[in-house]
Amino acid sequence: MTRNYAAAVNWQQELLSSIEVGIVVLDENFRVEVWNQFMENHSDIRPAQICGQSLFHHFDDIDESWLRAKAEPVFNLQTPVFLIWEQRPYLFRFGSNRPITSDSACMYQNVTMFPLTCDNGQTKQLCMLVYDVTDQALGKLRVERLNEELEYMSRVDGMTGLYNRRYWQERFDSIFKLYKRRDAEVAAVMLDIDHFKKINDTYGHQAGDKVIQTLAGLINQCIRETDLAGRYGGEEFALVLPDANAQQAHLVAERIRLAAEAATVLHDDQPIRFTVSLGLAPFDHEVTSAMAWLEQADMALYDAKASGRNLAIVYNEED
Repeated sequence: MTRNYAAAVNWQQELLSSIEVGIVVLDENFRVEVWNQFMENHSDIRPAQICGQSLFHHFDDIDESWLRAKAEPVFNLQTPVFLIWEQRPYLFRFGSNRPITSDSACMYQNVTMFPLTCDNGQTKQLCMLVYDVTDQALGKLRVERLNEELEYMSRVDGMTGLYNRRYWQERFDSIFKLYKRRDAEVAAVMLDIDHFKKINDTYGHQAGDKVIQTLAGLINQCIRETDLAGRYGGEEFALVLPDANAQQAHLVAERIRLAAEAATVLHDDQPIRFTVSLGLAPFDHEVTSAMAWLEQADMALYDAKASGRNLAIVYNEED
């Protein structure tokens, strides 16, 4: 009997040592009773050092109240509990198996806690199975990151970093519908670079691109985070200024105009100066569509061009 018992113990120890899953058995007071080879390898804590002692004594970064609350159904209801990396990347702060080639310094873990029931039906212990899911987690995170980058690229104009026309138009249409239902002020602005063809013809298209990029940067500096700026096409830009009446919108437009007038773009050591014209259209509840509203800003821009350029003009229905 003694020889058979010893053989069984050796067999169990070999099994616990060879399995690529962390196995931890805790009693009701969260004292460690089993600590397998996987846990030893990744924690550098031998079973003799931790068995009989509180888990929290060796892992003070584990939130004790949180883990006790999570384990309560295991002891009281004899129900398994699952901890997944999406909710919390890990329970035990272990280093990655591949610290040089991995994108993560830590091991992502899924953990299963299930009851160990005594002969009398009571649960005095729970078993934790700790799974290394770093590869799966990083794969999913890479896909999510790629999707975010693709979504960002689908919204943003590559040259200027402002929203592209398609996405800006979608947001503009939504803003129109929103302000149709609200008693609030908002203004649309159209602007473009004066005599832009002459800049391209004189200095070349690369210089023209620099001027466009410079203007985009100036626009970003002159507007608020809540404002919506986009490159509408070529050298033309469009803005939406929420919670801005005609006077407030005109102040923003003037900031952009004066900033452009004061700017100098260097291309092949040649200084390039430029100006912009702007048309503003405060929201009018009588406007029937988003495009009709934007056309008002475009008509005001045309008036600014016809009046000599380097101007910001507010749309006037009577003109």
